[in-house]
Amino acid sequence: MRDDLPLATTHEVRDRCLCLHLQRAARAIGRRFDEALKPVGLTNGQYSLLISLNRPEPPRLGDVAALLAMDRTTLTANLKPLERRGLLTILPDTKDKRSRRLSLTEAGRDLLVEAVPIWRATHDDVDRLLGGRDDAAPRGDLLALTFPG
Repeated sequence: MRDDLPLATTHEVRDRCLCLHLQRAARAIGRRFDEALKPVGLTNGQYSLLISLNRPEPPRLGDVAALLAMDRTTLTANLKPLERRGLLTILPDTKDKRSRRLSLTEAGRDLLVEAVPIWRATHDDVDRLLGGRDDAAPRGDLLALTFPG
């Protein structure tokens, strides 16, 4: 080992790095939800994307990208398999032809009706793992990191 990069630095990062801990937690919780949603053929990311479309008016692609903290290109790539499965439609905005609107199909709504109880049960399990603590404060902290200012 080099003197200017001691093992103590590695331990400091392991113990202190918020980025590392958030990534590890995100992967662990993502795997848990992926496994739970497998029977309905969704990943946790696909579930989040579809549920974000459950609105009275079809949202613009850019609005969904902002909500999910994704760039538009990544969102578009994630939409394609769901569109091919007939779970959503991508249509031009009637007021602005440059913009696209995303809409759940009846098949998409039907799939969400199946998926929501699975999501709830999985979330309840995660809440129990966290000791039933009030999650409002950590969720607020995560929102502040995601949408600063």
